[in-house]
Amino acid sequence: MISPTKTLALLALAACTQVALADQFDDIRKEGKIRIAVAMGTPLFSYADANMQPTGSDVDTATLLAKDLGVKFEMVAVTNAARIPTLQANKADIVVADLSITPEREKVIDFSRPYAALTLIVAAPKATVVKDYPDLNGKRIGLTRATVNDTLTTQNAKGAEIMRYEDDATLITSAVTGQIDAFSSTPSNLGEIVKRAPQLNWERKFDQKDFLLGIALNKDQPKLKAWVDNWVATNLKNGNLNAIYKKYHGKDLPATVHP
Repeated sequence: MISPTKTLALLALAACTQVALADQFDDIRKEGKIRIAVAMGTPLFSYADANMQPTGSDVDTATLLAKDLGVKFEMVAVTNAARIPTLQANKADIVVADLSITPEREKVIDFSRPYAALTLIVAAPKATVVKDYPDLNGKRIGLTRATVNDTLTTQNAKGAEIMRYEDDATLITSAVTGQIDAFSSTPSNLGEIVKRAPQLNWERKFDQKDFLLGIALNKDQPKLKAWVDNWVATNLKNGNLNAIYKKYHGKDLPATVHP
């Protein structure tokens, strides 16, 4: 049994934690910087350019957000699998890392209103016959660990051998070097494979699902969430977020991402 004194101490600690969380927005303004987790190694969204500098639509989105907030942007580079754990461990204030909004994730973190979107696809070499999930039986299908691709493919391609990689860059390398027969990822990653190994004739086989992307925050951050939601709405309406997306993805944001 916990003593009354210890119980009071635990309650006090919990209260202090809640106050600290509630004040996160004010703390960011006071410190003059915001720590934003970005999943590097994701073509078009976040990757290193020819000069090894971070670039991509998520990098530009995070940069603009920090600028509009009036604070310094401190990038926290993470893998896809580390996006939510990094936020929960308070190693980042928010996450801008092509993170799909799903009911499962909303149980543990909060999301802003959608700022972008992505389509998940299954791709394979032209000679490989794949029209739907059953055609993946017995094949090695690669994907990035701890993503919605992982969840969808695990649920639907039960006869496939699933090869999980820590980031998109490693997944792409596995396709280029012939370690997998197919992959579940994004059109941008397929484009990178085609660019690096055109002789392999990789092509889009079927679409899995469209997902809206949100900026992730810890729960119980009403002031920070309200500011981020308003920021997203404003920059969708004024066209800034569409311009960023089009710059890297070569097309406008889909109609599902409303101002």
